[in-house]
Amino acid sequence: MKIPANVLKWAMAASVPVAVAIVAPWEGKSNDPYRDIVGVRTVCYGETRVEMRRYTDAECLAMLNKAVAEFANQVLQCTPRLQYHPYQLAAAVSLAYNIGVGAYCRSTVDRLFDAGDLKGACDQFARWRMAGGMVVQGLVNRRKAETELCLTGL
Repeated sequence: MKIPANVLKWAMAASVPVAVAIVAPWEGKSNDPYRDIVGVRTVCYGETRVEMRRYTDAECLAMLNKAVAEFANQVLQCTPRLQYHPYQLAAAVSLAYNIGVGAYCRSTVDRLFDAGDLKGACDQFARWRMAGGMVVQGLVNRRKAETELCLTGL
């Protein structure tokens, strides 16, 4: 389903700032590359798709804004129903930013959103709480925050 350009522009304007606001504190920021909890080289706000070098604060923030917008576009391709649901879209973008778009698009979260069960989809966020085969308290906490955002306005 192709989303009309004016609707896409509105959806992005309504959801990307909210998604950035939730992604940034949960990802944390490191201007220098580091290995995340499962050993993946990461920099800035959890970015793995860039050159691993030191970045300035401004570069990290610009990178985050660009990445979140890209993830929002990709989430909308999987879940076009979210074009009119900015809080649910922002929560889905945060989830996809953390687990990857492919995993998001194959998830029960996506399937329930597609079926119109917004609350049911939001309730599924909590299932994504593991890294490296272990439950991670930080992910439990993040999913709780994403779920609360997702339930906003429902």
